[in-house]
Amino acid sequence: MFFSLSAEELEVLKLSCQVAAFSLLVNLIPALFVGWLLARKEFWGKSLFETLVFLPLVLPPVVPGYLLLQVFGNNGMLGQYLNAWGLSLAFNWKGAALAAAVMGFPLFVQSIRLAIELVDQRLEMAAKTLGASGLGTFFSITLPLASSGILVGAILCFCRSLGEFGATITFVGNIAGETRTLPLAMYSLMQQPDTEHQVWRLIILSLSVAFFTLWFAQWFHRYQKNKRG
Repeated sequence: MFFSLSAEELEVLKLSCQVAAFSLLVNLIPALFVGWLLARKEFWGKSLFETLVFLPLVLPPVVPGYLLLQVFGNNGMLGQYLNAWGLSLAFNWKGAALAAAVMGFPLFVQSIRLAIELVDQRLEMAAKTLGASGLGTFFSITLPLASSGILVGAILCFCRSLGEFGATITFVGNIAGETRTLPLAMYSLMQQPDTEHQVWRLIILSLSVAFFTLWFAQWFHRYQKNKRG
């Protein structure tokens, strides 16, 4: 059957989900902090900081990939020390997760920022007047009220990580069973003759995963909105 996945396709799908999930975990705490910072604080150099945060959205993906290679490669500025400690990021799935995290970070931050901006600050001020600390207010008021937007951002980050190609192939290469995610597997098949059928199978698989995750994000957002209404 067409939708019966082969062992190779299952391996690619598993690796892609693993990379996307770890990139999401890597981004979670930093994205929450940066999203809250941009939504609630004014500080000198904020425009420059915002530009740096969102820069990966407009750069050719090869540029972040090359910079990651220079910094975290086995002979890179930080990579040489990490490699000496037994933590190598270049040319393995952990590096692929880092590349995907870098490319997905701006989307995650923007969703969190917009979600927090929609939270009524009077509720936060009321909590503080009742004795709640800043951190307590964030976890008891801000985070629950912004949860639907944060979830949408997390799903967008996950989907962006699933589709990451340029930074990944530049930083960690295209190694079967190690860094060959869905887009890299499609690219590899396109370089071979008589593989159109296999390419279409991976395209349909990618569309199915992306469609389901985005549909769930939209459904959950409407559900939360109707629940509050």
